[in-house]
Amino acid sequence: MRPGRLLFLGGIAAGAAWALVRQLGRIDLTGRVAVVTGGSRVLGLVLARALGRRGMRVVVCARDEEELERARASLTAAGVEATALPVDVTDGEGMAGMIADVEENLGPVDVLVNNAGIIQVGPSETMTEADYRRAMDVMFWGALNGAEAVLPRMRSRRRGTLVNITSIGAAVGIPHLAPYDAAKFALRGWSEALGAEQARYGIAVVTVVPGLMRTGSFGHALVKGKRYAEASLFSLMASLPLLTVSAERAAHRIVRAIEHGERFVVVGLPAKLLRIVHSLAPGAVVRGLGIANRLLPPADEGERDAMPLPGEIFRRGLARSILTALGDRAAKKYNEEPEPESA
Repeated sequence: MRPGRLLFLGGIAAGAAWALVRQLGRIDLTGRVAVVTGGSRVLGLVLARALGRRGMRVVVCARDEEELERARASLTAAGVEATALPVDVTDGEGMAGMIADVEENLGPVDVLVNNAGIIQVGPSETMTEADYRRAMDVMFWGALNGAEAVLPRMRSRRRGTLVNITSIGAAVGIPHLAPYDAAKFALRGWSEALGAEQARYGIAVVTVVPGLMRTGSFGHALVKGKRYAEASLFSLMASLPLLTVSAERAAHRIVRAIEHGERFVVVGLPAKLLRIVHSLAPGAVVRGLGIANRLLPPADEGERDAMPLPGEIFRRGLARSILTALGDRAAKKYNEEPEPESA
């Protein structure tokens, strides 16, 4: 037999063996309990639905009780066994109490998804220490609070999965998102270190690095600086199909990673390409982003102490046109805006 054919057949055999090993090692999620923070809308809500469709009993957590009830109702309507519990992830005692309550009434938490987050948009010159602290409190300390609540129980059972949703902003520093980048970089570093340490206890820690997602969440982004320009540009970037991935696609990929015990997942082709280029030529990427930053609105004097406000208030022109139609549709679909009341 020719060497080329031997290599070809060997490749097929290796691929088949790898697929078999993956399938045999697949975790059956049916009947298990998952807790999703930031689960009342966008990615958290879509992830809760995807996990529920795998047969999991899902607990969605967030601060807004009204949003949570809408989320629970939509999950129940989709056939998902869902519980909604209000909690602030920045409250360590509150998170510990919530997890204890879930374990007592529903059963062991097998999957915790640390998804809660906020995003602040504007030049770094407009950001104060309070802006950075707020981002860190929610996206780093909030995830740590969740982990501290579930890990002792998971270690005693020698099983469990912790999912930390970071961002492409955790791999490449994106201009005008400095507090978000800082918190996500911290979350990613901690998540990878934690994953290496907890493996000895049979616990999988999945670090997820999604690219820009088409979720409609731009309306909740807190903007500073030239607010009209910042809000409009951000909503446009977060709506264009070639630059963004849908929440459903991201959720499907994350659930697959949970089932197969993966440890690191990058979601979306743009994010994968940017991460690869940055790994090969980080200086060139930073210079390129510096050029791109020149096209973004500069800061004016006095804007540093201005209050950050929701971007939805400031969207204008093209940011309320067909160019953001996909993002606006996602906002309605993913509980970013309340359903209109019937007459």
